Formats: sequence, C-alpha cells, structure tokens
Amino acid sequence: MTLHAHHLELLAPARTADIGIEAINHGADAVYIGGPAFGARATAGNAIADIERLVKHAHRYHARIFITLNTILRDDELEGARRMAWQVYEAGADALIVQDMGLLQLDLPPIQLHASTQTDIRTPEKARFLQDAGFSQIVPARELTLAQITAIRAAIDPQRTTIEFFVHGALCVAYSGQCFISHAHTGRSANRGDCSQACRLPYQVQDDQGRFIAYDKHVLSMKDNNQSANLGALVDAGVRSFKIEGRYKDMGYVKNITAHYRQLLDRVIEERESSDSPLARASSGSTRHFFTPDPNQNFNREFTDYFVNGRQQDIGAFDTPKNPGQAIGWVTQVPKAALQARPGARPQAADNWLELQLSDPGMQLHNGDGLCYYDLQKELVGLAINRAEPAPGGQPGLWRIWPKDAIAGLKDLRRNTEINRNRDMDWQRTMERPSSERRIGLWAELSEPRPGELLLQLTDEDGHSGSATTTHTQQLAKEPAQAEAALARQLDRFGGSIFHAHAVQVRIRHPWFVPAAQLNALRREALDSLEAARAAACQRPPRARPVEPPAPFPEDTLSYLANVLNHQAHDFYVKHGVKVIDAAYEADEELGEVSLMITKHCVRFSMSLCPKQAKGVIGVKGTIKAEPLHLINGKEKLTLRFDCKPCEMHVVGKIKPGVLAQQRRAVEASLAEGVPMRFYRTRPASPR
Repeated sequence: MTLHAHHLELLAPARTADIGIEAINHGADAVYIGGPAFGARATAGNAIADIERLVKHAHRYHARIFITLNTILRDDELEGARRMAWQVYEAGADALIVQDMGLLQLDLPPIQLHASTQTDIRTPEKARFLQDAGFSQIVPARELTLAQITAIRAAIDPQRTTIEFFVHGALCVAYSGQCFISHAHTGRSANRGDCSQACRLPYQVQDDQGRFIAYDKHVLSMKDNNQSANLGALVDAGVRSFKIEGRYKDMGYVKNITAHYRQLLDRVIEERESSDSPLARASSGSTRHFFTPDPNQNFNREFTDYFVNGRQQDIGAFDTPKNPGQAIGWVTQVPKAALQARPGARPQAADNWLELQLSDPGMQLHNGDGLCYYDLQKELVGLAINRAEPAPGGQPGLWRIWPKDAIAGLKDLRRNTEINRNRDMDWQRTMERPSSERRIGLWAELSEPRPGELLLQLTDEDGHSGSATTTHTQQLAKEPAQAEAALARQLDRFGGSIFHAHAVQVRIRHPWFVPAAQLNALRREALDSLEAARAAACQRPPRARPVEPPAPFPEDTLSYLANVLNHQAHDFYVKHGVKVIDAAYEADEELGEVSLMITKHCVRFSMSLCPKQAKGVIGVKGTIKAEPLHLINGKEKLTLRFDCKPCEMHVVGKIKPGVLAQQRRAVEASLAEGVPMRFYRTRPASPR
C-alpha cells in the first residue's frame, strides 16, 4: 500500500464515514477525514467507530485512509492528540496529516506522516527538510507553478516522499498557514480549524488619500480551483497524489467531483500505457459511474487554475462569494401585476410568474430548482422555483415559472435579464440515488483435481488467490453439450460482491450436473478465501525514519509565521538547528501591526495598478499611489502592502483589544479550573 513513483493517487475528502465510503465507491484511491478532534475543520470530526468502518471498506480495495491532525496545538492538548493518534492507528488508519511539528516529539504510533499544506511548503529546501524529518507525503502550496513543483520534485527522493497537490475546490487566498485575520478579529484561529473567512467579505478599497478604487467588492475572494486541464502536466512535474478539497462538502459534491477526476486520471493512465514510464492507479478495481460527472453542477465560484501556469488576471470572485451557477437563458416577460404588488405582501399565484427563454430548447426546469441573476449593482439575487411548466403556446425552450417569493421583492428583475441556474433538482436526485459501482476483476477456474471433488480457484487482478472445494455425486447432466456453459454461467454471479469475472473456465472430466445451491456455496467460500488473502496482503505504509543526525532547518530564525504554539514544537526546531524562535500569533504576543495574511494574489495586479503593468504607459505613472492601499469593512480596516520581489501581498493589521481581552480571560478561566493553557509568556530563549 505504499504509493510508488508510478502510481497516481486520487485523494478525496470526507466529512463523514458514509461520504468517505461513497468516495471510495466512486473511484478514490485514498480518503482524508477528520478524527474526533484536532482537525483543520473544527466541526468535521468523526468517532473512532466510524473511522474503523471506513477503513474496513477502503482496505478491501487497498485504498488508504488519512486522518487530519493538522492544527497547531497548545501544550495542554498534546497528550490528547497523542492518544487520538494511537486510537486512529488502532482503528486501521494509514497516515496522519500533520501541521504541528511538536507531534514529532511525542510517542506516536508507527503510522506514516504527511505534511499538511498548512506547513507552507513553497521551496525545494523546505520540502527536502520535511522529507528528512520523516514525512512520506507533502502538500506544496497551491500557489506554485509547474516549474516550482518540478524544482521540488528534483530536491526530494520520489521513493521516499510523494508530492500531493490540490486539484479542485475552494481556494484560501492566503498561503495556507499564513493567515491570522480570523484570530485577530474574532479570536477564531484558522490554524486551529476555526476560520471566520474574512476573505469572503466585501471591502471598500481606498488609497492612502481616501480615494475609492473599488466599492463593496470581495477583493480577497478567489474563484474555485480546477486543474482538470492540467493533470498531465502535473504528472510530468512530479505530482502523484491529486487532492480534492472539501471536508465540509456534501455527499453529492464528493460523488461528482471524485467521479470527474477518476475518469480524467484513468484517461491519463490509458494514454501513457505504452510509454517508457507507464502509470497505474494506486488502488484496486475499476469504477463504473451511472451518470456523467459535471463540476459545474456543484457549488462553485466559477473556476481558475490559479498560478499553475503562471500569474493570471482573472482568478478572483470579486463580485460575489456565492455560487453564480450556469447561464441558462433570459427573461422574456414579467407581468405588471407581479411587479406592482405591495412590498412584503404575500404573492398571488395567479400573477406571481415570469417567463424564461432557455438557450437550450431541450433543457428542463424542475420544481425546486434554484435560479439567480445579477442586479444592476452586480449583486447576486436568488430565487427558488415553486412551480415550473412549459409556457402556453408550445414555443421550444419557453418556460413559465412561479417563484416561491414575490417577484416585486426581486431587485432589478426585468425583461432580458440573464438568468443562471445554481441548483438543479433533477441532478440532486441523481446524486441521492446509487450512482456508481466499483469492482475488482478476477479469473475463475473450476477443475476436478480428483474424482468426486470440485475445486474453484479465483485469482484477482492484483495476483491474490482464493479457493474452495466441494464433493459431488458425479451425476451426469441431462444435456451434456450445454453442461460446461451452464456451470460457467452459474459460477459467474459475482454481483453481490466487490468482484467481477473477466473469464470463467470449466475444466472437468465429464459433463456433471451440480446443483445451483452447491455452486453458490462454493463461490461464496472461494470469495471469502480471496477476501482473506487480500486483507492479509493489505499492509499499511511504514513510518519513515528521520535522518540522523537531524537535518538542519533551512532558516535559523523563526518568526510568529512558523506557528510554534507549544514547547514540543519549540524543542523540535531547536533540535534542527534553529536559534531564535518566536511564539505563534495565537500566543497573543504580537500586539502591534503585523502581516495578518501573506498571499500570492495581488489586488494591485487584479485592478491593473501594478507598476509593472503600468510601465511605459503615458499618464498612468503617479496617477494613483498604489501603496499602501486599505481594505475597509464596517469598522474593520486592513492595510495592503506589496512585496514586489517575490510578487506577494501582505494584509497588515493588529489584534483587536476585545479579542485580546477575551483570549486572556479564557487563559485565566482554564487556570482556575486547573487546566493550564500554557501559551508563551515571553519569547523562548535561544540555546547557547
């Protein structure tokens, strides 16, 4: 079960064990899921019994289960995290996804360790260090280009460490692990799984003289990641684990997106089958989907491939962080009576309708569908269909719909307004039904090793074998010519198992009659034997040993950006040669203005204010002083500063006094209860 250099792994998210099981059924080679605590999605925890149930299902296909233990921890939480690591290991989990280096100092089980994207891997040096520290799989930053990923691949040993990369889902605008706005403004730490998502809020953008550059724009909100077109290039760059974001997402999302990338990766594997470096999927079996996957059917903020192919202009979802859906047509008629209804009045069904002309005359609308449109201020307005039917007259693609809410309350809805659909009830019902099957191929042979005895031998596509024998009365069949074919048909009934037969061969001395019940029992016993052989061969990947002596960390000084919140993490970095170590931002020692977010996204660039963009354009230079800029949301004010050498943006601010007081009260309360919250009181002294 160790991921080899020629294996491609599709890694799917799961909020619950049931969703994880469906991810496996739809083609995932691995699933990542939260344990009972300490995951970077605070409300996505799972009981140990559910982890065990998911592991059992996944291991039948030699798929792997990863547990997210990827928050930074206080000293008083380390023992609980250690115990949980042992619990999930004993439940059969294959790896822990880790951010806090303090965990490596503890008595962990012999389970494989993966470095979370929260560890902020942007350089070959950081990647090599984490490999040497004992990590078997690493997740580089989502902001990296193909060339940067290739450089990381060149710095590590692919036999020791696998590169995992996010290929789909929501994008944090900050480098993962480098955003502290949530903690500064609300006391909820993104590094501890409780982000308040300040990046999705609307902001006024002003220059230093108070002039407006943008008004009520979601300038920190990114479109969603979609690397569908780049999978082959990512394989060439060294990526071997393709990760789908979404541990908060529902069953339909996981089914659909897993199926989508399963089909794309299978195509990549098939295209390179005859190459000098053939590829293979990382787990067993093949998956048949009963629907056509479509990423546009799930919630998304439109799509971007972000920085994989270099900096792009159109990566932001600045108008809305909501799901705009897909354009389906336009309004052709709104009755005057519907528009003139008294605001707040209950809609009258007779008048509260509108007509839509659909772009695709064959498209169907359904009761319960969700529609939306942009008003004149480019704000998204939603409406749900109460009833939908073809409009009178029979014109193709013309529909009359009755919304659930009064049309008079729908802002700027008028003739020729373009309409999108962001919820398709027919699609949702498809996702609620069984939508795939995953089976492992096998070859079956029925033979007669000695008179009166039948042997059924099963060999699966991975080379595992199971068998069973039975005795029979040696009664000749009434129709000898069809006897062998009848036996093969009876044996080829694997529909109730996870297997399907590529071929069934019958090699017996005479055309015997064997009762169907006896053949069914023989097949079940042989399948049990095969499953036992597969289970015995399903070995969990080993824990990598860190190199000795300990590899030096690439830097000898760490600021609050290193997220060191406990003494074990401090001691880890000391062991690896770091001389000066500041406490994490969550220790509440950084009271002045600091970088609360570091991001590759640049507001100046997106608004065509980048000095490099303006270079040589007459009349632009000096018109707007592009630094600093300010983001304002209500009483919140953040400053944007730009580091042009690495082409990065820093969002600068400080912790709110009320949040600081709240944090200190929490510390005092825990001390009163005898549960120490041992944050740093002073900066740890560097060793002499």
